[in-house]
Amino acid sequence: MSAGNGAVRIGNCSGFYGDRLSAMREMLEQGELDYLTGDYLAELTMLILGRDTMKDPSLGYARTFVRQVEDTLGLALERGVKIVANAGGLNPAGLAEKLREVAKGLGLDAAVAHVEGDDLRAKAADLGFTNALTANAYLGGFGIAAALRGGADIVVTGRVTDASVVVGPAAFHHGWTPEQYDELAGAVVAGHVIECGTQATGGNFSGFLGLDRTRPLGFPLAEIAADGSSVITKHAGTGGAVTIDTVTAQLVYEIQSSRYLNPDVTTHLDSIQLTQAGPDRVAITGVRGEAPPAQLKVCVNELGGWRNSMEILLTGLEIDAKEAWVREQLVAGWGDHQPAEVAWARTAPPVKDPESQELASCVLRVTVLDPDPKVAGKGFTAPAVETALGSFPGFTLMAPPSPATPYGIYRPEYVDREVVTHTVVHADGTTEVIADPGTYCPPEQRDALVDQGRRPSPFPAPVDQVNRVLPLGTFVHARSGDKGGDANLGLWVSHDDEEKRAARVTWLTKLITAKKIRELVPEAADLEVDVYSLPNLGAVNVVIRGLLGAGVAASTRTDPQAKALGEWVRSRHVHIQGELL
Repeated sequence: MSAGNGAVRIGNCSGFYGDRLSAMREMLEQGELDYLTGDYLAELTMLILGRDTMKDPSLGYARTFVRQVEDTLGLALERGVKIVANAGGLNPAGLAEKLREVAKGLGLDAAVAHVEGDDLRAKAADLGFTNALTANAYLGGFGIAAALRGGADIVVTGRVTDASVVVGPAAFHHGWTPEQYDELAGAVVAGHVIECGTQATGGNFSGFLGLDRTRPLGFPLAEIAADGSSVITKHAGTGGAVTIDTVTAQLVYEIQSSRYLNPDVTTHLDSIQLTQAGPDRVAITGVRGEAPPAQLKVCVNELGGWRNSMEILLTGLEIDAKEAWVREQLVAGWGDHQPAEVAWARTAPPVKDPESQELASCVLRVTVLDPDPKVAGKGFTAPAVETALGSFPGFTLMAPPSPATPYGIYRPEYVDREVVTHTVVHADGTTEVIADPGTYCPPEQRDALVDQGRRPSPFPAPVDQVNRVLPLGTFVHARSGDKGGDANLGLWVSHDDEEKRAARVTWLTKLITAKKIRELVPEAADLEVDVYSLPNLGAVNVVIRGLLGAGVAASTRTDPQAKALGEWVRSRHVHIQGELL
């Protein structure tokens, strides 16, 4: 079914570099679209692409995107679907040229444009970005809109925001100006929902047991109207579901406060209204926006050093003593070349009277970081090998020792807009510079905090009943992820019992404070924790600052991107009033 009321249909076929390769063809074949977008970049991806360019300067883009376009370009042109993706990474010009070669080889006439200006590596030293391997400003959607206005069939970009690949086509289609903040904010929200692919249709969703899992999850699409409102849906016959809960899951993913800063607009996430408009159709309305921030965020990655890890099997009795002895032996074996950072972690202890060897065992993992590849290499692993026959009974390395690998450190920086020249290179080679907005919002204020429950709830208080101790996830969903070194945790009350939902939301917003998060996540005991209320969504958003250290590539946590943090928190036991159950 095509969109009505002049809405533009914008689909997604990629949520990261490495997503389902067949998705571009599936989205083009399974239903009607006006635009097909893909998000291929993340902070870690920029580091990977930076390392690619060190080996070969002609690389630096998502090579899987080339394969997808080669497979589907004829179909896209036949159906009149424009393709927009940030797959250009560090080399959008190189990707655009490669796509022209692909089109020529297929005997097709495709206009390919690209957006550049985000890459600040040449200016990094002058800007104080020391040791930067990559430094990319997050650009908005108006460069993409200009490329489409110039007749492009394909637009590839460098580091635009994830939502910009949706904002650009919507702004072009509806003729929005940079001052139409509510409309742009609505498109940002729609873009944020669909940019992670199947996460909007049930992927990584804590309510997955209620999904259609007999077929691959369908990729999402947004029908965006001229007023910025939208409907999130998917092609008929595909797996998964689009519900208020699956959409909420993506809305609370990897955000910070209730003001969502984008290059084109500041979006008020607490203004969002969600309605189930039909099977697999969720309407998003009421979104409000204001002027964008004066500065642009910059993703900076630097090479931090070298890392390595080993896993040692501990089996049977005296587990604590076995761990203590091997730790002493390894530290002694490293001698004068102790790694700069060492992290130890152990899985759950064996069960009593185990009926299998697996149940009798646990794993001791040791991870090191060091500037010297020799220290993190053989200097780290050799003592473990040498100790193998002279340590605790049952000593077993879970895998052969491996060489050290480089790791990167991510940090966010900010630059004034005049530092960046947001430029479109049209298919005919002409260039167009995108003007900066003339009005900006004040710097972000963190007064939206609901830490310690200071903000009054808009919902009625629950009736006080006898408490029961149950998992938080009894009726609370979660979605978590990373923002550099910070972990983001969104919690919201499910829609499976609308009669009790208002009272449950009140309970959740009173329960989740910084103090409570530090109880539920002991790792956060000494960290800064911010809690924000999103009452329209029945949700709270939690930011645990520094939980992931210097970012994903440098994190020594078992879950370095905090993807499973939400499921851990849902499994923690809390006191719940009987009336809510």
